[in-house]
Amino acid sequence: MTITVYGHSASSYTIIVFYVLKELGLSYEYYQTTSEEIKSPEYLATKHSFGKIPSLNDDGFQIYETRAIARYLIKKYQGAKTSNVLIPSDVQKAALVEQFISVGTSYYTESLIKLLAQVIGMKKQGNEPDLKIANEAREELVKTLDVYEKLLEGKDYLAGEFSLADLLHIPLTFYAIKAGEGDLWNKRPNVLRWWKNIGERECWKNIVTEYKLDDVV
Repeated sequence: MTITVYGHSASSYTIIVFYVLKELGLSYEYYQTTSEEIKSPEYLATKHSFGKIPSLNDDGFQIYETRAIARYLIKKYQGAKTSNVLIPSDVQKAALVEQFISVGTSYYTESLIKLLAQVIGMKKQGNEPDLKIANEAREELVKTLDVYEKLLEGKDYLAGEFSLADLLHIPLTFYAIKAGEGDLWNKRPNVLRWWKNIGERECWKNIVTEYKLDDVV
């Protein structure tokens, strides 16, 4: 069995794939792509039709899009190497995981990406952030985290137990806190407890060290 990930370790989406693989106890090879390479005819034809990252090859089976890759790996390999469960077999529990994956995509990730584009992206380009856009993104995120605070009442994880829903939140949240936005999480005790639970998992710490994520921000 040979699993190859095509992507870049500076990409939160590539990091998610690495993280899923590690939680499942799977070994993999990593091919770091360049911005030029992903637009090449060969890459478009064989790796990702839209010229994006990540893409994954599993013994000749090629698949792209982060969440699709994650679900594929979980469906095929969950339980084979570790006891970690990212999507439960119980239909209703699995449905709640999918619900919170959708919640994260619709209400959390969108505003967080908008904020990070200003506080990290513009800085890396040598430009000043647009404070209006950054503040709007913070306001959106405040509303979302207020709801999360209620959703996490009496729970350590979004769906009750650690799952893919929690995992998908980790990289961008890590970058935001590293960029000085930690008060958004720290001021909400349930959200803070949740972040500590997911952000201090051994697999995540290994990812941070291996791919030098502290240096990304």
